[in-house]
Amino acid sequence: MLLLLQVPAWASTILIPMDEAQKDHLKSYGAAYWVLGKNVPVDWLLNYRGGSFAFNHLPQLENELIVRGVSYTVISDAQYNGILTEISDPEANMDIMKLEKVPKVAVYSPKSKMPWDDAVTLVLTYAEIPYDVIYDKEIIQGELPKYDWLHLHHEDFTGQYGKFYASYRHYPWYQEQQREAEESASELGFKKVSQLKLAVVNQIKDFTAGGGFLFAMCSATDTYDIALAAEGLDIVEAMFDGDAADPNAQQQLDYGKTFAFRDFTISRNPLEYEYSNIDVQPQERPVSEANDYFQLFTFSAKWDPIPTMLTQNHVKTIKGFMGQTTAFRKGLVKPEVVVMGENKELGEIRYMHGTYGRGTWTFYSGHDPEDYQHLVGEDPTDLALHPNSPGYRLILNNILFPAAKKKKQKT
Repeated sequence: MLLLLQVPAWASTILIPMDEAQKDHLKSYGAAYWVLGKNVPVDWLLNYRGGSFAFNHLPQLENELIVRGVSYTVISDAQYNGILTEISDPEANMDIMKLEKVPKVAVYSPKSKMPWDDAVTLVLTYAEIPYDVIYDKEIIQGELPKYDWLHLHHEDFTGQYGKFYASYRHYPWYQEQQREAEESASELGFKKVSQLKLAVVNQIKDFTAGGGFLFAMCSATDTYDIALAAEGLDIVEAMFDGDAADPNAQQQLDYGKTFAFRDFTISRNPLEYEYSNIDVQPQERPVSEANDYFQLFTFSAKWDPIPTMLTQNHVKTIKGFMGQTTAFRKGLVKPEVVVMGENKELGEIRYMHGTYGRGTWTFYSGHDPEDYQHLVGEDPTDLALHPNSPGYRLILNNILFPAAKKKKQKT
């Protein structure tokens, strides 16, 4: 039930700065989300002090910020009007985005996964932003339209169980994962896991076309597009689905069906821990943890509000981090895709965005922005040690994006 707060006529403004003055950037997003949930509109001040938030001052709201440990200031109407005048200057690369509704958030993830198994569920939990966990059954049964925003957990949509076969096929967790996937496919009416995953992929595609906001990280990005391109083809070898792959599948891939990638070559070797040449493999990357970075692009806030929202940060240089899909090979990304973060010298795209139908998608490479090389079974990241993480901020920009009031396009 929404709590309707009465705003007095003399109200001043709470400003949550998102520059270096903020002691907990990640919880600030959760605070903005909570305020929206109280039916109080929030101004997202794009490019003003790192993408600050502002809303009417009320004691209940201020008390919540104190509890959450979020830095804020209370300013007068005159002071806030001065900020708005500064932002409205045609020469200033700033703008105001009105946030008006609480996005309903879903995470596509196996129910057995814990919040720390995935960067998005980890940061949602830390920021105290509520979400529902849904998986294949819920999607096949048509529940996606109930949500505004969907995150894809680090899934393998090709039906090859993460291509962990070579290293982990004798491990109980791998065997249990395969057994559960095969049972689920059968219960939902599919002969193969790969066929179930394709049906899920197409449901997600329809969700996006209908106006949904899709966000994916790591292997859920490239395997999603590979599954789309391989629709109607068998690209899965016998140890995964009981029969051999089509030897001519590569020549029949349909790149016109994909969101982001084109002209890629799939990995035919079931013992290779890689799906395709979309991902830049570790041995190809002449960087180490000490010098692995990517740069965020700067967009025109007044003319390109969407990528501006998605790149709000207190820094423009982001620490790199690895994953099963560490970086997207620039030459295989479609030209219409909006690149938002890249390592230009290495030809790697790390963060990008696009539209499909009436909806949007965002792909972010790597596994965990604060764990350079996350390994199977490793301890979870403690975000209380990283409250100002620029890499995690990019995820949370996407969470608030659906709350924005749509503006008329200027182009």
